[in-house]
Amino acid sequence: MSDPVEEQPRPRKAKKPKRPFWIELPILIGIALVLTIIIQTFFARVFLIPSESMERTLHGCPGCYGDRVLVDKVVYWFGDPEPGEVVVFERPTTWDRGPDGSENAFTDWLGDMFAPFGLAPADEDDVVKRVIAVGGQTVECCDEQNRVLVDGKPLTEPYIHWSTDRGSARQAEFGPVSVPPGMLFVMGDNRNNSGDSRTQGGGGVNGLVPVDNVIGKARAIILPPSRWGGVGDDNPQALAAGIPAGVGLALAWPVLVIGRRLRARWRGGQG
Repeated sequence: MSDPVEEQPRPRKAKKPKRPFWIELPILIGIALVLTIIIQTFFARVFLIPSESMERTLHGCPGCYGDRVLVDKVVYWFGDPEPGEVVVFERPTTWDRGPDGSENAFTDWLGDMFAPFGLAPADEDDVVKRVIAVGGQTVECCDEQNRVLVDGKPLTEPYIHWSTDRGSARQAEFGPVSVPPGMLFVMGDNRNNSGDSRTQGGGGVNGLVPVDNVIGKARAIILPPSRWGGVGDDNPQALAAGIPAGVGLALAWPVLVIGRRLRARWRGGQG
């Protein structure tokens, strides 16, 4: 009988020396930047609101610290913008062009670098407005109460703001505009202080925005902290049609319960 073979202890692997922090830090920063660029390019992006056209939903003014808004770039992979949604889009070629930038090339370079992080104004050709009408609808203004009409029905727009330094709290009238499929009619919430589909490119079809130009949907205000909150997207067409569906569902349950009790009592009385 042979003696059992004794297992030889395996030599321990030498531990790799830990990299110094001053070497790891640039690597971590580089990974974070790459991940941020990927997220900003394909999924979400922070935009700085540069003007007053969406007051008071979104705060902005030339030279001031405007709202930083998180824009969802994924939602429109699965469908088109709906009435009431606040969207960021690339300025159509039919619209008046924005400023070409400053005269300082270095300042322009810094702006291009930090704009995706909401630390500098976005490209002047990126615009934020609210969708009022979509393809297949006809929009015009105004009825006797100075309300916008879509397919002949007045809208309910609780988000409208009026600039007091722009005269009366009335919006300019415009004739019927038929919105073709794949296009949007957009307006600013600051209704008497916004260049939008009513006037851009002379108005009419030139003021419409192609759906393909839409970058994403404004979801939330993330800066400054005092302005944290979601961006409302109430459909003004649905609000104008009557009681919102959510309210109807909330009322349906107690009505159903009461109805059942009344039927039970009636049947009991019959017995």
